[in-house]
Amino acid sequence: MPWIETVAYDAAKGKLKALYDRVKGPENNVDNIMMMHSLRPHSLEGHMAIYKYVLHHHDNIVDKWFLETLGVWVSALNECDYCVKHHFAGLKRLLNDDKKAAQIKAAIESNNIKAAPLDERQKTAMEYARQLTCSPSSMVEDIIIKMRAYGYSDGEILEINQVSAYFNYANRTVLGLGCSADGDILGLSPNNSNDPNDWEHT
Repeated sequence: MPWIETVAYDAAKGKLKALYDRVKGPENNVDNIMMMHSLRPHSLEGHMAIYKYVLHHHDNIVDKWFLETLGVWVSALNECDYCVKHHFAGLKRLLNDDKKAAQIKAAIESNNIKAAPLDERQKTAMEYARQLTCSPSSMVEDIIIKMRAYGYSDGEILEINQVSAYFNYANRTVLGLGCSADGDILGLSPNNSNDPNDWEHT
């Protein structure tokens, strides 16, 4: 049970019900992290907008499976089991390579990104996400210069920054309110990247 009151799908009315209908998955399932916002529907709307735009927008250039990898990494650094479980399921589905997904997960769990089956470019992005999560005030421009040297454009660096920042926000929503994965269907997400306003979880 979460530490604050939440409103279930069947009890929702008005704006909250309309938002739930936008974000729900199969069998009217609403992810528990979204239900955390049920007493303030406007913050649910804000959360979903930023989530959809930074992770599931058609104008992103960085591979979605790698953006999910960054999310799992940040969530593991924050010890947010809920987000690790949800987004590893999404990563695994998008990658469509169970062996590589398992190797990525093992590297994340052992806090050893060097062992991950990623190229040096991706490992540098993972290091950026680590610094931003664990020691944001010590960030210096050198890591941005290094990412550029590996071929990331400034727009791609912005995508990596926003996904890393989003997961820190999501992790703190989960951890700060006692959100669990009980009853959730793991790995669902608003996958229709071509329509930023389509929030349905599939």
